[in-house]
Amino acid sequence: MKVTKKGMLGASMLVVASMLTLAGCSSSGTATPSGSGEAASGSLTVWVDADRARALEDVAKTFEKEKGVKVNLVVKDYGKIRDEFTAQVPTGKGPDITIGGHDWIGAFVKDGIVAPVELGDKAADFEKVAVEAVTYDSKTYGLPYAIENIAILRNTALAASTPATFDEMIAAGKAAGTEYPFVVGLDPQASDPYHLYPFQTSFGNAVFARNADGSYDASKLTIGDESGQKFAAWLTAQGDTGTKVLNLNLSGDLAKEAFNAGKSPYFLTGPWNVADAEKAGIKLSIDAIPSAGGSEAQPFAGVQAFFVSAKSKNALVANEFLVNYIATADVQTALFKAGGRPPALTESFEAAQSDPIVAGFAKVGANAVPMPSIPQMGSVWDDWGKTQAALIKGTADPAATWVAMATTIQGKLG
Repeated sequence: MKVTKKGMLGASMLVVASMLTLAGCSSSGTATPSGSGEAASGSLTVWVDADRARALEDVAKTFEKEKGVKVNLVVKDYGKIRDEFTAQVPTGKGPDITIGGHDWIGAFVKDGIVAPVELGDKAADFEKVAVEAVTYDSKTYGLPYAIENIAILRNTALAASTPATFDEMIAAGKAAGTEYPFVVGLDPQASDPYHLYPFQTSFGNAVFARNADGSYDASKLTIGDESGQKFAAWLTAQGDTGTKVLNLNLSGDLAKEAFNAGKSPYFLTGPWNVADAEKAGIKLSIDAIPSAGGSEAQPFAGVQAFFVSAKSKNALVANEFLVNYIATADVQTALFKAGGRPPALTESFEAAQSDPIVAGFAKVGANAVPMPSIPQMGSVWDDWGKTQAALIKGTADPAATWVAMATTIQGKLG
């Protein structure tokens, strides 16, 4: 199931024309045309998108100079990396290293296509949520480089602040006199569980229970409990038969368009929509997500990471490249500047917060929870989204429908 957000789960990144020049270069550490093949002895093949390729050129050259190992940066369409990696690694092809989202880890481990990354003492140098996100079955399966989460984008010309509760925010939005008091992109058939999750957690509801180390317990599906049923009632109250604040006719693009046109003071979204808002002349503040249910609103945290192929002939060299070269402040900062997501390395993460936009997302992200990377999460999204859409339309009994959804998901999980 594809989550309807940009940037984290398979949002395709276009390879710009300038990368054609990089793709043709033969010097060490430069990008080569996208393709596959077994890594040669004494070299590493790394799959990256165009932005990451530019950011990694210098460190790739440094690694070759210091270690005598050439790093071939292969430019890929980010939206195709997961499928191609999954298909090629079992055949002994594909890269030594690839970039990707942490929520891929469970399926990668299940399929036996990634190897653990030994962070060692370096683990303490990263933000806690980043390490939690790449940890699966008590092992770390990636080197994190970026963190992202959603927050409230506030048009400062239309609202002086974002209140602590959802109802107060809507009241402030109505007082602004705009067409919409608040916008969030939704799909008419599948809603958007990712964007609405902070409101769900504010009722005390989560999808799965969590273990003491922060990992998710796939044997304990908690989404259908009493707190989840209260959230379901809230969805209906905010939908077509209630306040109409949650609007299934406003897709992600339409919600962004409305906000950038000054038609709403509040927009629940991620850093991927900041640049267009600023280009539209909107003066922004990044604020905490208000609580709808009385508890803290906790968005999902997404972490971008580098993974090592389980079939790599140079796994130790790949681990060395990641832990001692990618996990440095200079490189993590370069990756941040290329992609705009807060760095995972704490030193770079703190330095990046000199930008108030980054600082705002980081502050909200301090309360975020890692999106589950367990394979069982794949059985959740479809029913979750369709049920939310039905509740927002007001066509179903909230509690009964929510419990039925949980029962269906549990049946899929076995």
